[in-house]
Amino acid sequence: MKQVKPSPLLVIIAFGIVYLVWGSTYFFIQMAVHGFPPMLLGAVRFFIAGILLLVWCMIKGDRLWNIKDIKTSAVSGLLMLFMATGIVFWAERSLPSAMVAIMVSANPIWFVVLDKGNWMANLKNRTTVAGLILGFAGVILLLGEAIGKSIAGTVSGPQMTGLILLLVGPIAWSAGSLYSKKTAHEAPARMNAAWQMIIAGLAFVPVSLMKQEFRGFHVSQVPTQAWIAIGYLILFGSIGAFSAYVWLLQVRPATQVSTHSYVNPVVALLLGVLFAGEHISGLQLSGLFVILFSVLLINLSKYGRGSDTKSRISAPVLNGVPFLPSHKIPERS
Repeated sequence: MKQVKPSPLLVIIAFGIVYLVWGSTYFFIQMAVHGFPPMLLGAVRFFIAGILLLVWCMIKGDRLWNIKDIKTSAVSGLLMLFMATGIVFWAERSLPSAMVAIMVSANPIWFVVLDKGNWMANLKNRTTVAGLILGFAGVILLLGEAIGKSIAGTVSGPQMTGLILLLVGPIAWSAGSLYSKKTAHEAPARMNAAWQMIIAGLAFVPVSLMKQEFRGFHVSQVPTQAWIAIGYLILFGSIGAFSAYVWLLQVRPATQVSTHSYVNPVVALLLGVLFAGEHISGLQLSGLFVILFSVLLINLSKYGRGSDTKSRISAPVLNGVPFLPSHKIPERS
């Protein structure tokens, strides 16, 4: 593979997009779900973003109809976008966006737990095991506080249900990521991401119908800020950050690109507190730092392995944009 020497300024801009846009999606989802029912939001956001990306693939001359790749994208898209991100949409109807982002920050922990093929290597590493234990302690800390408040009557039933579902979301996301990473693709990453979004968007439709979300929903009553939010999620969250991310994978080490795992929840927390008036308790903030420190421990050994610039991933997606767990990814053509 020919060594690429990109402009340092372009690298900085791309990292800025990945850090800020990915972190801000939680804030804009919160805005969008107050105008769109959650399942309908998923259908609109991902289907439109997927179609736009598929048109771009057609312009680039990609082969659109490879059944094998579409099936693979369907499985990973349903796990990551329909299940994991759908849970985020649903949870943000009753939970602060910052709290949701904190819970989702446990994604890399579940990736290690489910990556059976690397259990021998990971579980022999003391810092990785310590990171796993610490990470689960952070999650239990957050959930324990919520259970205590629920008993005291200060946390509603939907909020508690949302928190419990947010424990399942990262599992589905990590399972979909592993499936996508380990399944061979002939198509470029943009093609796989396009089909992931289209199929996930279609999957939201019957669920929206079953929940009768269309009853009482009127497009004319959607507030302007919800339209702005969904436009941002489609163009910036699901397409713009994707392009920056894929480009960074080509020119920078994968472990360096994966540092978004530490920045995104912090960005989400700041936006929620500063602009949405959300309140985060000291215990919740402690839980965030415990989880982020655990992710650092899990990935510590990988940061010492040197550059893995050739590492690529077949674009697993969270909130409409690809996500790279901090594992060395085999090169894909």
